[in-house]
Amino acid sequence: MDAADLVLVSNRVIWMTEGDPVSPGFLAVRDGNIVATGAPGQAAAYIGPDTQVRDLGDAPVMPGFVDVHAHMEVAARTAYQTVDCRAPRCGTVADVLDTLRAHLDEAVDGWLVGQANLFFDQKLAEKRLPTRAELDTVSTDVAIVVRAGGHISVLNSLALERAGITRGYQEADYSITGLPTVERDEHGEPTGVVKEMDNLLPLPKLSGAQLRSAIREGVRDLFTAKGVTTIGEISETVEGLRAMDALHADGDLGARLRVYLWAPGTVSLEQACTHRDWLGLTVPDELMRIQGVKMFSDGGYSAASAAVKKPYVLEGHHHCGEVALSADQIGDALRRTAAAGLQLAVHANGDRAQEEVCLAIEAAGGPQPGAPTPRVEHAGNFLPEPEATELWRRAGIIPVPQPVFIYTFGDFFPTYLGDYGRLGRFPFRRLLDEGWAITGSSDVWIGSEERATNPFFSVWCCLSRQSFFGEELDGDQRITLAEALRMHTINGAATLGEEQLYGSLEPGKKADVIVLDRDPFACATDELLDIRVDAVYLGGRLVHTRPGAPVPSEIGA
Repeated sequence: MDAADLVLVSNRVIWMTEGDPVSPGFLAVRDGNIVATGAPGQAAAYIGPDTQVRDLGDAPVMPGFVDVHAHMEVAARTAYQTVDCRAPRCGTVADVLDTLRAHLDEAVDGWLVGQANLFFDQKLAEKRLPTRAELDTVSTDVAIVVRAGGHISVLNSLALERAGITRGYQEADYSITGLPTVERDEHGEPTGVVKEMDNLLPLPKLSGAQLRSAIREGVRDLFTAKGVTTIGEISETVEGLRAMDALHADGDLGARLRVYLWAPGTVSLEQACTHRDWLGLTVPDELMRIQGVKMFSDGGYSAASAAVKKPYVLEGHHHCGEVALSADQIGDALRRTAAAGLQLAVHANGDRAQEEVCLAIEAAGGPQPGAPTPRVEHAGNFLPEPEATELWRRAGIIPVPQPVFIYTFGDFFPTYLGDYGRLGRFPFRRLLDEGWAITGSSDVWIGSEERATNPFFSVWCCLSRQSFFGEELDGDQRITLAEALRMHTINGAATLGEEQLYGSLEPGKKADVIVLDRDPFACATDELLDIRVDAVYLGGRLVHTRPGAPVPSEIGA
């Protein structure tokens, strides 16, 4: 046999294949691929004089995590251009105002942007957002905007002026993250609260070397260090995509990128489908490629703009939200993306949005021959009508829920939707029992919780089902640790149509491997949050070592 380039031996290999989840074993890696696995005693056959051999002892080895839905560039940029106002760091409106005042000297191009959580109004003690007038007390010389999770923002008077949002302002009539809305008082004046409009505001942009540094650091700190080796990235800017390509070309990124072009947030649908003609990516597809197109059919629950079947019960919000994409638009997008070999991913938060998206996909013929299966983002987060999965099957879609949202906003479905909001919250046990190979993903964006990109936080959410305020949500929907790990590895790879490439430790797959500091199967549920990733290999290349991690012993040939 040809000797391997790298052999890893561990007493605890988490294979993510059928059979025992954990057993002693080895992995032999050549040219970035796993060429053999087996019992530790069989490793010697693959060890030559130049083979690097690492005996990891009891340190567990498992496949790298797959985050199928992330806004990495957006999250990476927050480290450069935002002030962190998130709860519980800020517990009151006064805390938010004091934090903004303390950072006024960090304004960029006359703008100061505060990063606040999803459902910020529910997480602050006053149960409301800061007002335009309160932000004006911080400054009238700096344009201030508090972005609460990307779906709802509050602007001070100067920010409204700079954005051109006056009494006569007319909102755009198309969806970027849902239908844009400017809240107005009884006199028709903007209150400062805007919804689904963050990408229409003239906020400062990162570019050049700063953007490249932000992406390098963001991938490293938010993903690679957490054991994520494949990211389903929802694009933000074309410049950002080209920076990712250049960073990969220089060997500076430790994760594969599967990019979904956001239409029309980043490019038009036409540009997305013809990206090969103009984008000019240079690195191999295995490192970065355009995977699909992402569109929004509705907005977010935090902005009361998710399209639901029962009216919102919040004061001033007695409506059901709006579906921003027509059946014709969805059908057209399905056919055009399929013709371009791209996977269509449609954001549909509310149960009504999911139903209309699935009906449109079904009417358009479902998955197109030879094309990737369409995804419905957030299907499985709120499922008040169990029979809705029958429509999912008829439409042939892949549901993409987010376990991290159990913590982020599981508390607030009843707050926004009354008793209807208590039905079908993250019913993962039922979905797995029905045969759905659901995934876990971060959906990290501005305002995400601090641990959102740590897959073990997402796994913990699946097992603890604990909300922001400590409530256990529907404990009968708890799943097993092995099932939760599959959601974040092999199931994620399958959602991207690449389960033959990674997601489990098997010969023929990429050597995307992580080393943990403890065995998750030996941990109590809350201890999962303390697991650290000691090392990360991407295609057999060591791309991360945790400072202070034990150095594995070397075995000679």
